[in-house]
Amino acid sequence: MEKNTNMNHTSDDDNDKHHTNEEQEKIILNPNFEDGLNNWTGRACKIVLHESMDGGKIVPLSGKVFAAATQRKDTWNGIQQEISGRFQRKRVYEVTAVVRIFGNNVTSATVQATLWVLNANQREQYIVIANVQATDKNWVELKGKFVIQGSPSRVILYLEGPPSGSDILLNSLVVKHAKRNRPSPPPLYENPGFGVNIIENSEVVNGATQPWFTLGKCKLSVGQGAPRTLPRMARDTLGPHKPLNGNYILVTNRTQTWMGPAQMITDKIKLFLTYQVSAWVKIGVGVSGSSMSPQNVNIALSVDNQWVNGGQVEVTVGDTWHEIGGSFRLEKQPQNVMVYVQGPAAGIDLMIAALQIFPVDRRERVRCLKRQVDQVRKRDIVLKFSGLDEDSSDLFPYIVKVKQTYNSFPLGTCINRTDIDNEDFVDFFTKNFNWAVFGNELKWYSTEAERGKVNYQDADDMLDLCIGNNINVRGHCIFWEVESTVQPWVRQLNKTDLMNAVQKRLTDLLTRYKGKFKHYDVNNEMLHGSFYQDKLGKGVRALMFNIAHKLDPSPLLFVNDYHVEDGDDPRSSPEKYIKLVLDLEAQGAAVGGIGIQGHIDSPVGAIVCSALDKLSVLGRPIWFTELDVSSSNEYVRGEDLEVMLWEAFAHPAVEGIMLWGFWELSMSRENANLVEGEGEINEAGKRFLEVKQEWLSHAYGIINDESEFTFKGYHGTYAVEICSPAGIVLKTFVVEKGDTPLIISIDLSSL
Repeated sequence: MEKNTNMNHTSDDDNDKHHTNEEQEKIILNPNFEDGLNNWTGRACKIVLHESMDGGKIVPLSGKVFAAATQRKDTWNGIQQEISGRFQRKRVYEVTAVVRIFGNNVTSATVQATLWVLNANQREQYIVIANVQATDKNWVELKGKFVIQGSPSRVILYLEGPPSGSDILLNSLVVKHAKRNRPSPPPLYENPGFGVNIIENSEVVNGATQPWFTLGKCKLSVGQGAPRTLPRMARDTLGPHKPLNGNYILVTNRTQTWMGPAQMITDKIKLFLTYQVSAWVKIGVGVSGSSMSPQNVNIALSVDNQWVNGGQVEVTVGDTWHEIGGSFRLEKQPQNVMVYVQGPAAGIDLMIAALQIFPVDRRERVRCLKRQVDQVRKRDIVLKFSGLDEDSSDLFPYIVKVKQTYNSFPLGTCINRTDIDNEDFVDFFTKNFNWAVFGNELKWYSTEAERGKVNYQDADDMLDLCIGNNINVRGHCIFWEVESTVQPWVRQLNKTDLMNAVQKRLTDLLTRYKGKFKHYDVNNEMLHGSFYQDKLGKGVRALMFNIAHKLDPSPLLFVNDYHVEDGDDPRSSPEKYIKLVLDLEAQGAAVGGIGIQGHIDSPVGAIVCSALDKLSVLGRPIWFTELDVSSSNEYVRGEDLEVMLWEAFAHPAVEGIMLWGFWELSMSRENANLVEGEGEINEAGKRFLEVKQEWLSHAYGIINDESEFTFKGYHGTYAVEICSPAGIVLKTFVVEKGDTPLIISIDLSSL
């Protein structure tokens, strides 16, 4: 066959036209102030043009002049330009500005580029483009991206941020189309050494501590009596292992929390491999008067003097050895990498045994999980046929083709109000997800930013879209326990007024949306904050659950927190999460579900599974409520996501997975998106769609002598095609959850 050489070919004329369009697309007019201050205005402040300032110490980095936003009375005052009508919707733009600050004794401050958008329905919206830490010493570059999804009536780009009284200086500001960078190829792991410990002398054999050395003037020696098996999470990854020798490193004379054993591992780290960290740790009384309170122990890495968390655990003084587990991955070539153990207060002795750091074969783990999923998620299905033509079937067997068209396992995503103005976003969303959660639009600080001014319009718009597409919705969140997320007017209320405001918030929200939301996160992140409990007493948390349940009994009421599943944070260990739930239930709270947010780095299956196993003893459904992963390499990002999806899908206690977004510039994390800003599905997104395809069951064969066709399949909707001597029959059926085989009767007598 002759190859069509014109396919996907772009002519020189097309290239010239595209190049010309790029040049003609002037979003910012007068970007370098060559035309004075034309097209620029002050945002509630004055703007002035300068050739120099501060006695000639400040001069332009480029060009002859720069602008200053001065006489600023508030942080949002600054320099601005209206760009209405000069941009294309759904097109990603890159902003580059050269800025610094001056005056009022402010030497360093955040300068932020923001878009003010006025939509056709007069709904105002603020989009943060980027920010940078600016100083009064040098010009710095502020760089970021934005996209306008809808068709607003007005758009203004402005700079803001520094305290009142200080000037924002702007040398230039350019906006141009942000072209998609070609993705990096998948990493090539040459001799990865999966499961091989990169720590030398982890069992401190023959009483020698080399190549370990001390951080600080502490003392290392060797003790005997540590466990002779690896910790459970390491065993789950590595499998059978020879017995350990029972030796441990004893660290004494510690006068600072950071003092402990260390080892250089620079030349043993390979980029983009995911490393699991495991050890036994214990603490002793040490010098007289040492703290007896629980202590954090942290296995850390110093990567070119930057701290990287390798796992943390809270331990108490005693005879018990504690497992510590974590993970990490490096994506840039470091100059120096040191692993060290730190954490307990000064004067407390530290013991470490069997420290392991080894690369993980995550693909092998996924292969094992796929076999496990068959037992956890599939149901035996029997298609029982009647009306068969016995005479013909001997010569022409009935052929059955079964294809699953929809998996009913809850798989959802976070969406934002601006997202739904983009029909491409909506198309991907409605085709690939059956649940949704709103990013900010239902939070109290969004619905009532100012006291008494309640606005549910954004949430209403999003809910209408979801209901219209048969997509279930989680309510996130009624309250948020972390004080920094509580709007100022609420923080300023006295105890009586605050309790009244809490009850009004519950009544307004639960009454307005009665029966509409399937879940509510009642009081978000109770392991990381205590604003309402501190102000209103311990019983207020259970009271929130009980009032919510009374106002709307239909939704499941969830606790929701982060770093539960990764070993990174002693405040939110599975053990502390279990205690929180049991305490709430002891007070009568109707806790219906356990929310694990899942903002995770370099996930390792054994660590995630360990947390799920522990939490499953509560007997409540577990949901990943805000899952996202991040890597600069799209292939590695896709592998991270695949690990988490299969780990959750293979665990019987997990009943749903929510991603915390999928579209570039609509996510809270960098390098986490599955779809680029202009709609291209990236390599991570392709891996996500491949996993979704694997979650659809298919079967093919002939009807047996008992007039049956049997197979195992996931829950959801199926289409079956029966090819018989008399023709083809098409049927559909639904597989619900159940412990017994599902029998589907199909009558073929009408043929």
